[in-house]
Amino acid sequence: MKIALFLSGLLFSIGTLSVCNSFAKSEKKATKGSLLQKDEHERSSSEVDTNGKSVQTRFQCPSGYQRVAPERNSWAAYLQNLPLKPHGTPVRHYDGTLKPNTSAYCAVVDLPFYGNKSYQCADAIMRLRAEYLFEQQKYNEIEFLFVSGTNFNYANYLSGKTPTSSNLWSYLEKVFNYSSTLSLDKQLKSKLTKDLAIGDVFIKGGSPGHAVVVVDKCINANGEVKFMLAQSYMPAQDIQILVGNDEKTPWYDLNFGAYLYSAEYTFSKEQLKQF
Repeated sequence: MKIALFLSGLLFSIGTLSVCNSFAKSEKKATKGSLLQKDEHERSSSEVDTNGKSVQTRFQCPSGYQRVAPERNSWAAYLQNLPLKPHGTPVRHYDGTLKPNTSAYCAVVDLPFYGNKSYQCADAIMRLRAEYLFEQQKYNEIEFLFVSGTNFNYANYLSGKTPTSSNLWSYLEKVFNYSSTLSLDKQLKSKLTKDLAIGDVFIKGGSPGHAVVVVDKCINANGEVKFMLAQSYMPAQDIQILVGNDEKTPWYDLNFGAYLYSAEYTFSKEQLKQF
């Protein structure tokens, strides 16, 4: 009787252990995410300046690397100077809920999107591009392709009205509704990864597809390059600076091989494009 009970208990323990191991594997990513805030605060000052208010002032280049200095008022300079929310701020969805995967990002871009449900990956990139061109008063260059094949131009949309941030956002809301990774992928031009520059986009057109934008770049004396990525995602959420391939800093190595494994998506090297 005791032997039978012992064997029964042993089998129960083994079964429980198996279930626990399975559960632990499924929770590994979540646990890693829950520890992000602690890990983030423990990073050395040589990697992150918690008081930095922009991409280039928050994150330092790796040892031996120097940040690329783009031309003033360029698309690249605009992205390097994207404003960031205070260090440790979480990403929120359009409805105010928190993004569960906190291990995917290390900073949040300080740009409101007013609870727009359509504001996802490609939309955020088109928004950044449009606001950069608006800032440069290049209104006629603000144009995006709809999935239907129609080119939607901001200057034409205005019909003689004065450009304002309010009517730019109204224009963008239409873009968010009728454009996607499918149309943006067609609009952008392909390029080689060896020529990667700030402002380039890794994109896979689809339903759903995904897109991330290069917001910073650095290089060392040997010509080795690292770069930084930003994204929005599904459901609609804040733009975030992604954790890099070392899972500690936001930097990715350019010699990533055939595939780029970003924090939440995989791209092939052939999927790099530019405006």
